[in-house]
Amino acid sequence: MRKKKNSGGSSSVFKIGAISLSFLILGYQIALFVHRTSVLRVESLRDSPDTVYIVSERNSPVEYGEKNILKSDTVRRFASHSPEVQMIRERTRKVESFRFDPNTVSSEELQLLGFSPKQASSIINYRNKGGRFSRKSDFAKSFVVSDSIYKRLEPFIVIPPVDINSADSAKLDALPGIGPYFVKKILEYREEHGGFSSTDQLMDIKYFDREKYDAIADLITCGDGASE
Repeated sequence: MRKKKNSGGSSSVFKIGAISLSFLILGYQIALFVHRTSVLRVESLRDSPDTVYIVSERNSPVEYGEKNILKSDTVRRFASHSPEVQMIRERTRKVESFRFDPNTVSSEELQLLGFSPKQASSIINYRNKGGRFSRKSDFAKSFVVSDSIYKRLEPFIVIPPVDINSADSAKLDALPGIGPYFVKKILEYREEHGGFSSTDQLMDIKYFDREKYDAIADLITCGDGASE
């Protein structure tokens, strides 16, 4: 009888010990997770980069501020520009909505509007290559602009009309259906007549018909009229 009682007591102690150990391991894992999350959150809010440069013979000196240092590919894991922190910033960054012109908005402003750095860069590169958004719908057609983002931003998009009395050749050429030929003719007409009194005077230009005018009528305006 005593042997059975001792056996049962040992079994209970073993179970209690196993359960206690399991809770300790679980608590330790939770503590590590909370610590890591907290550190990443704090680092993601920092404004100043915390870069650690590792000096080695293969590194070449570069200028950093007023000093020459050796640049390395190695950075502190939780530095404000590390992949982990960048991921946290991407997930937690605040998104704003404000009036903007997609033809002039900066990369920083695009990111505030909700675009990732890569998406903002794509929009800027499109503009740098001569691309222009004539209408709001043109911005919606960009492959980096999702339907949900466009739906939110559409009321805030402001694209000023092109003033045919002051626009340069690049802005005129960006208008739909206006190629180099009509750009030249518009500039010649403007020079010869001192400017346009109304936008429909574009149809005074040879081959500039009603269909071509109607296609851009909502995109153009007329500044100071022709001089008398």
